[in-house]
Amino acid sequence: MSYEHHPEGLDQLTEGREPAPRLMSARWPIGENVYNHRGEKLGDIKEIMLDVQEGKVAYAVLSFGGFLGIADKLFAVPWNALTLKLETLDQRFLLDVEKEHLESAPGFDKDAWPDLNDPAYVEQLRLFYQAQPSGTSRRSGTSR
Repeated sequence: MSYEHHPEGLDQLTEGREPAPRLMSARWPIGENVYNHRGEKLGDIKEIMLDVQEGKVAYAVLSFGGFLGIADKLFAVPWNALTLKLETLDQRFLLDVEKEHLESAPGFDKDAWPDLNDPAYVEQLRLFYQAQPSGTSRRSGTSR
């Protein structure tokens, strides 16, 4: 195992010869761009929301729309709905949603956050993003 510290926040803990780091600094994803599979930029990550009781990342707060941070709409995207692609020249997060579909996503204003613990809201997000229930992997559908 090796640890690398990078001033831009991409601290990594890697095992053996695996290309992807096993652990990364929580501040690194903030400001990273999110794209869909068509290569369209959907927005950037503004916050990472941790589920302290479960000890995992629950949501990435995505900023979409607006211009230079004005009139942006925020979206709580379930963490397991995002995929980190490290194979591309510019590493990026992918979200399997069309830009037009994202415009109708349950969103919120930066000054009026929803209750992210409300089971009805959590289920609405899970269904919208077709995310696996919390605690399962999108790729395998198995419990972590």
